[in-house]
Parts: sequence; C-alpha cells; structure tokens
Amino acid sequence: MSIEEEWIKLEHEVLNCRKCRLHEARRKPVPGEGNKTSTVIFIGEAPGEKEDESGRPFVGPAGKLLTELIESIGYKRENFYITNIVKCRPPNNRDPLDDEIESCLPYLVRQLQLMKPKIIIALGRHAGRVLFDLAGLKWISMSANHGKVYRAKLADLDIKIIPTYHPASALYNPSLRKNLEDDFRNVIKKAIDEELRHVENKKQSRTLFDFLRKS
Repeated sequence: MSIEEEWIKLEHEVLNCRKCRLHEARRKPVPGEGNKTSTVIFIGEAPGEKEDESGRPFVGPAGKLLTELIESIGYKRENFYITNIVKCRPPNNRDPLDDEIESCLPYLVRQLQLMKPKIIIALGRHAGRVLFDLAGLKWISMSANHGKVYRAKLADLDIKIIPTYHPASALYNPSLRKNLEDDFRNVIKKAIDEELRHVENKKQSRTLFDFLRKS
C-alpha cells in the first residue's frame, strides 16, 4: 500500500471512528490538514466549535492567530501539517479526558509514522504533556517547558519537540500572547529555518550526485 493510500485509509478511519464517547456529540471529526510531506507538524489539543462545524483544524479565532504567528516568521500554514491530539470536539470545549486521549492517540502515532517529521510544535499543555509522555520526557508545566527544544525518540523517530502556549490561551489571557510570540520568533522560527535549510541542502546534494552519476 502506498503512503497516499495509507493516508486515505487513516483519514477514513478517523471520519468513522466510534472508539470513545466523543463520537456521540460531534458533527465532523477533524483528522488534520496541510502538507503531509513537511518535516514540521503543529499539534494542538482538540477541535473546537468551528473545527467541529468544518472538519478542519484551527479555523476559529485561535486558528486565525496561529496563521498570523506562522506568517510572522516567514511561512504559510500550508507549508506544514496541522492536527490535534484528539480528533473530535469534547462537549462544550472541555478538556479531553485521559481515556479519550488514549483511544485517539494511535491515529496521531500513525500520522507521525507516515509523515516522519523532524519537528513537532506542541500547542498547549495537553499536547505538550501527552507528547512528552509518549517520548519519555518529564513534563512540568507550560510555564516551565515552553520555548525550549527537546530532543526525543517518538514513534521510532528522532524528533525535536517545542512546546508553546495554545493560541486560544493567548486570546483568553492577553498576557500570554507575548510569550507565544517570543517562542515563535526566537525559538520556533530558528528551528524550522535550520530544518528546512537542511532539507534543501540534502535535495541539492542529491541532485548533484544524480548529475555526476549520469555524466
């Protein structure tokens, strides 16, 4: 089965999932969207009301802020893949429960195995905690862990995890917005720039090698 067929199969499973109670009230599951060949993935907590209506991640006010943050460091959201830990909206936007996260987590692991990203931007404390647990890292709190690069092994991948505040938290608490903007400007941008330069250099080296081999 090709990678494209694996993605189609995975998304079909998410759209028809009934593994936990969240399917009872959802309108549309939200598998994720974006560049599936990117080496950078943004992972949030769970869909909200607008996401539940549209079936797309980060399309409400928090999504608008995320798009602005990505553009502020010189990229477009279409450059990356965006998803959540939990693929269905918890009722009234409550926090996802542990058993709901556990039921949904295999979908995220499969997404990571298909994408093989090098960088995960963990948006919010739930995403940070869950991803740290998966990677065997110690999660303290968002205030302690945000804006730092953590090297880890996750889903058999060597990966960098960068936790930062969820855009929604910056909307509810404007004092956090500066922390979020600083993380993007000073840490996330640097990590993504370095990774994409590395990818481009590999492409150029491969092209040169192919040219020399054909000469």
